Amino acid sequence: MRPILLATTICFSALCLFAQQGWYPHEGGLLKYKVNIRFGEEPDTMPAGWKFGRVSAVATDSAGQVYVFQRGPKADPIVVFDAKGNYLRSWGKGMFGNPHGLRIDRNDNVWVTDNGDHQVMKFTRDGRLLMTLGIKGKLGTDEKTFYRPTDIAFSPTSGDFYVSDGYGNSRVVKFSAEGKFLMTWGKRGTQPGEFNTPHSVATDSKGRVYVSDRENNRIQIFDANGKFLKQWKHLGATQNIWITPQDQMWIITHRDNIENITYDTLAGRIMHIELETGKVLGAMESPGHWIHMSKAGEIFIGSLTGNVFRWYPGWLEKGLGSEEGLTPANKR
Repeated sequence: MRPILLATTICFSALCLFAQQGWYPHEGGLLKYKVNIRFGEEPDTMPAGWKFGRVSAVATDSAGQVYVFQRGPKADPIVVFDAKGNYLRSWGKGMFGNPHGLRIDRNDNVWVTDNGDHQVMKFTRDGRLLMTLGIKGKLGTDEKTFYRPTDIAFSPTSGDFYVSDGYGNSRVVKFSAEGKFLMTWGKRGTQPGEFNTPHSVATDSKGRVYVSDRENNRIQIFDANGKFLKQWKHLGATQNIWITPQDQMWIITHRDNIENITYDTLAGRIMHIELETGKVLGAMESPGHWIHMSKAGEIFIGSLTGNVFRWYPGWLEKGLGSEEGLTPANKR
């Protein structure tokens, strides 16, 4: 009986450890998805010799086309694929200091944050530059400059947009649809309304603004004018937030900021979150720096490992370890 008791004690201790840290295997239940771990590169349809470097962001437009923002020298920074991973077009060579965030607005305009040259840019779907905010190569804290901005989110009604600014500054900046500075809030700190690396920003259908305060291991929630409403401290160091037009909230997160930095985004979790309460509805493991859900219900992850992961609903019916039901792409 002693070995059984010992094993029970060890398992119980492990569960206690998880409980103390507030982190459980597959919080809210396992999200049952299959994955394509090299979207855009298996099969490889890009021009000869092209390959992803670190992928910082990914998003889809209304037609299901997939936009990848990547940092490697062997391909253009912005590469566009169809929904099946076939290369369509690309642009951006020499335009960015360090690609970071990419979002697509309701009119299919493509917005990016460049945290190397401290700029935010707006493009058409085919890469024509429409707007530039910030001064190339100049960091700052005033109405015309950024200091390593990270992400963009759009008001659901007015056309105003928000920039999380970001690595150097600790603020959120609000602009009109035309790019006119409206207001800013936040400073470095740990109190409500203060930030330490606002790494992602998102809005819901009511216009509330969700900010990933990553190094403070929390998400803060504000009204459209920056009034603090509440905060969630149970979701770890959130890398990125995506809220669908139907108010489904998805995040890519890590246990805490130390684990995130030490593992370089490898030990991540995708989580589905109940928007009003912050309750975790489901989770699964994934590396990742950026998250987006397409209109078709597929989850796209931009990973600094140099990959785009495409998660789609499904599960192996024969159970783990079975060769039956495996496709050539996922056999090992």
